[in-house]
Amino acid sequence: MATKLIFFTGGVISSVGKGVTASSVGRLLKARGFEITIQKLDPYLNVDPGTLSPYQHGEVFVLDDGSETDLDLGHYERFCDLHLKKTSTVTTGQVYEEVINRERCGDYLGGTIQVIPHITNEIKKRVDLLTRSTDADIALIEVGGTVGDIESQPFLEAIRELRNDLGRENTAFVHITWLPYLRATNETKTKPTQHSVRELRSIGILPDMIIARSDFPFEEELSRKISQFCDVRKEAVIPLVTADLLYEIPLVLEQAHVADILLERLALEPKHPPKLQGWKTMVAELKRQKPTIKIGLVGKYVELHDAYLSVREALNHAALYYGVGVDLQWISSTVIEKSNVQELLTGLDAILVPGGFGSRGVEGKVLAAQYARENKIPYLGLCLGLQVMMIDFARNVLGLKEADSAEFNKLTPDPVIDLMLEQRGLSQLGGTMRLGLYPCHIKPNTKARDLFQADVIQERHRHRYEVNNDYREEFEENGMVFSGLSPDGVLVEMAELKDHPYMLASQFHPEFLSRPNRAHPLFLGLIEAACKKAGLSDKKVNLDFTN
Repeated sequence: MATKLIFFTGGVISSVGKGVTASSVGRLLKARGFEITIQKLDPYLNVDPGTLSPYQHGEVFVLDDGSETDLDLGHYERFCDLHLKKTSTVTTGQVYEEVINRERCGDYLGGTIQVIPHITNEIKKRVDLLTRSTDADIALIEVGGTVGDIESQPFLEAIRELRNDLGRENTAFVHITWLPYLRATNETKTKPTQHSVRELRSIGILPDMIIARSDFPFEEELSRKISQFCDVRKEAVIPLVTADLLYEIPLVLEQAHVADILLERLALEPKHPPKLQGWKTMVAELKRQKPTIKIGLVGKYVELHDAYLSVREALNHAALYYGVGVDLQWISSTVIEKSNVQELLTGLDAILVPGGFGSRGVEGKVLAAQYARENKIPYLGLCLGLQVMMIDFARNVLGLKEADSAEFNKLTPDPVIDLMLEQRGLSQLGGTMRLGLYPCHIKPNTKARDLFQADVIQERHRHRYEVNNDYREEFEENGMVFSGLSPDGVLVEMAELKDHPYMLASQFHPEFLSRPNRAHPLFLGLIEAACKKAGLSDKKVNLDFTN
């Protein structure tokens, strides 16, 4: 059977929730026995989001193959328990780069290169490559941006052509819009949705389903109105009120029969009744009142929580397993530098220091690591969080008062963190870090070994700097344990502190592999240690998503 395609477009405003909606539909289809894959078509001109500030697009999510991607791919993987590849991320930058390179090589035989057909054909080729590289029954394709944006037009034209190429029975279009609420008149308005659908229809795309997002419940009459003015079946107009939990959205869409409507549209029969009991148990457990632990996330981008989206979700996954809630304190590392550290960090059950780039706020992270070490507070460091743990230890235990990372101070006499050898001499920033899945060998008789219950693991990376091997022996002589190393023993992958309840850090990013039903061991270890500090029992919740 040829892979069927479901396209997701957005209207009225950006950030309307296309990524979570597509992920939720993917979960519902998977629950009915279908193999699925997902792709994001992003209209920005960057080749990938790797060089974007987290304040622009939130976190950069990294795949197994090292692709730096939009955070929506994190939603896709977490909701649908997938391991996606480079074929799942397409940007305007990638498309134009390929077309221009081919033109420079003379591949077009002197022809004039135009948006139609050359750019649109390249977009269609990327969709085709996705479907040919998997055994998926259904591919879900999210088009970034908003209908009406200039930069989205080539992608919309390409997916319009794909319906003609593949046949109406093999494609479905889902349009997600926003219904604004006017407090002055106490009304929810459908007119922006009507205009958005009219814009979509003007380029030849007729939506098969409209998912109408709203902050407030609205009357059924509005659904009828949207159906009438937008020429979409009444049952295919789906109200989607803003939910308290992202993971609740699949269940809301299930109640509205979204998957069944789309399968009917694609002439497909479910392979078995939907298996959603595990997901329902998870949502019920997340909503249940339970004791909480207070965790301080010390970062430099805390003003935008999406900059640490996967970290936040990984904490929730692990807390779910132990039957507790997380009271997450967003603590700016730049504020720590200017304040009384004790006032900001007192009362926390655990401290987490995530990754980041650049010197701003780094000293605040070093102070957080020092506070956790000296006060026996459970600590988890991720990437830069490992490096600041090393800097604190070097300065305050080894007595190397000017120890630093060469990233922040090239003149430091003690660069305990230094640029990796293969990173030296690189001139381009984009896509040149140590990226993607790499093996890590775990030392026996360590906390890491107890957590992973394995001798070798595979984890995702995104970094340029590493622990300087010239200092490793001195670190180890003074109580630091390098519990995870690259297979050749050259690169430090994990470090932990002796005689501390839980002070462990990784050079890799464990948050990218955490799943709601399969929390990552490093986060489980942190939550368990935090529960012990808070005097809470460690009740375990078993989630089985196969039923």
